Amino acid sequence: CSTAFTKAVNEHLIDINPAKGCKIPPKKSREMNILSHDELERFLIQAKADGNFEFFLLELSTGLRRGELLALQWSDINFRTGELSVTKQVQRINGDLTITKPKTKSSVRTLMIPENVLPILKEYKKSSTSIWLFPSQYNPNLPRSPDSCSDLIRKTLERAECKHVRFHDLRHTFATLALEEGMDVKTLSAILGHVSSTVSLDVYAHSTTKMQQVAASAIDRRISKSRAIMFVPGNMTPLPEKKAFVPKARKYRKSGTGCISKIGENLFEGKYSPKWIDGKKRQFNVYASTRGECEEKLAKMIAETKDELEKLKKATPPKPQTP
Repeated sequence: CSTAFTKAVNEHLIDINPAKGCKIPPKKSREMNILSHDELERFLIQAKADGNFEFFLLELSTGLRRGELLALQWSDINFRTGELSVTKQVQRINGDLTITKPKTKSSVRTLMIPENVLPILKEYKKSSTSIWLFPSQYNPNLPRSPDSCSDLIRKTLERAECKHVRFHDLRHTFATLALEEGMDVKTLSAILGHVSSTVSLDVYAHSTTKMQQVAASAIDRRISKSRAIMFVPGNMTPLPEKKAFVPKARKYRKSGTGCISKIGENLFEGKYSPKWIDGKKRQFNVYASTRGECEEKLAKMIAETKDELEKLKKATPPKPQTP
């Protein structure tokens, strides 16, 4: 602004520069909320157990923005050279998923996929039936919605016993580890798609003091040597010095067994909602002071309800078919 106003003064468009003498406020360092090495290891192990391993692994290996990661198609990967082309992003605009150009001109870039990650993606591709690397859970012809990522990472972090971080903090985790392993700022800036190295220095100033002049690909060592990678078939090397993290299983109730929820300090509610003979769902409830007692009552109620429904179906004459 000051430069523009100075030019305006020189061209006699204005008399004085209103920006002259203004003080720029001091820059406040940004707090980086990243995963530690141990948390990163547990997180990837849990993601593998949950079926989201490749999704989070690629993010932690490349530092892509969320929309860029979701917009990836199989045609963007050159499995021969290991190159990954970033040319688009997924956004939700006015409620609709939309494919748009990346954030800036520098965001259109080509990255190298770490050599230990490439074969994992090749194996993952064999089970894919979509053009998208990470398609929607409901429609394989569409990319995954950005809205679903927050809930996905939250649940994975909780089961992995890690602190809460945002999905964007996985990008910060990648960048911080890259700098600590010796990647130079200019290379990191190009990988992240920043407009200039100054932006990277500003955001990750807390890490640059730990930089060492080693090969840029050293970031791969930090991730590829974790137990999560070693769980890949053919590469199961044990690490005896440390107790392995055991991922938590996701809990699902079988269809037709109802659901139980805690609604008070010592009160549990069991619900069962079968489709009745009129075609509409009808809800039945039981209550108990313990979860075990509620399970017993719910099972008994479901059995009685099914018997009653079966009797009603037999007693109700079938509707005549229209010729």
